[in-house]
Amino acid sequence: MSLQIQEPLLPAGGAEITASRGGFFLGVLRDRKSAVAGLGIIVFFVLLSIVAPYISPYSASAQTCAVYAAPSIHHWLGCDDGGIDMLSELMQGGRISLVVGFAATLVSMVLGGGIGIISGYFGGWIDVTLMRITDYLLVIPDLVFAIVIADVWGASLFHVIMVIGILEWTSTARIIRAQVMSTKERVYVKRARAIGAGNWRIITKHIMPQVGPLLIANTVLTVAVAIYLETALAFLGLEDPTVTTWGTILEHAFQRTAISSGAWWAIVPDGFVIAAVIVGCFLFGQAIEDALNPRLRVAHLSIRRWRPRTLVGRGPDAI
Repeated sequence: MSLQIQEPLLPAGGAEITASRGGFFLGVLRDRKSAVAGLGIIVFFVLLSIVAPYISPYSASAQTCAVYAAPSIHHWLGCDDGGIDMLSELMQGGRISLVVGFAATLVSMVLGGGIGIISGYFGGWIDVTLMRITDYLLVIPDLVFAIVIADVWGASLFHVIMVIGILEWTSTARIIRAQVMSTKERVYVKRARAIGAGNWRIITKHIMPQVGPLLIANTVLTVAVAIYLETALAFLGLEDPTVTTWGTILEHAFQRTAISSGAWWAIVPDGFVIAAVIVGCFLFGQAIEDALNPRLRVAHLSIRRWRPRTLVGRGPDAI
């Protein structure tokens, strides 16, 4: 009689991720309304930034009304200190802010994901060296370090992208490293190594499909941080002054007495769209992270479905 060796079940939905990554994300959207809301917000602003030059009611660089003109039927969000329509400025300024946010996140994802996979898979002195570098960067305040680097390098969009990307890869590397260290100990990875699979094949065929959804979830969350840092650096005058972004709009409003003039429309709409994009990224990224983490999933279920239970041997009406 021969014995059959059965593969243990993968935690946190690993089997479903490998079989159908698209099905995993569709399942997240189907089961979590917060994911749908977050993705909807992100898609809305991305599409709006793409079509902004074609649907903007006015130019984002030419004066079309009086300085700090109040909102009206012709200018729904009023005008700024230069007589530029705020709605057109927000629509076209969002293009640069989103490009900076996504580009910086891409740099962070490549650095953090690559370092996390290499560190977690190979271990040893490679792991120790990379993690010590990561620890040193983790303890440095992001905004302070970004201000120093941006000031030294000079004010430009490329420098801002590189600064944010260099600062935000550390948390990604730590998360991916932990997942890789768990994944490489699974039975199917050991079988692949036993039959002669090389490191590159194991990483690309077995490790990366498992850490991919987690990397995407962390990437979406990093977009929110990148947009926030871009806004902060632009507000402090460390971004290219010749381009219009959500951060430079706030900078000009504060520098040119929008508050003392009572022109709330030069500040509030811009702050609202920045907050909306950050909330959308957080909702979508957090929903994916919850789906990948069974502990978070159980915690949500236990809170929602908690109810007092009757004693054994007694009916529901017993006292």
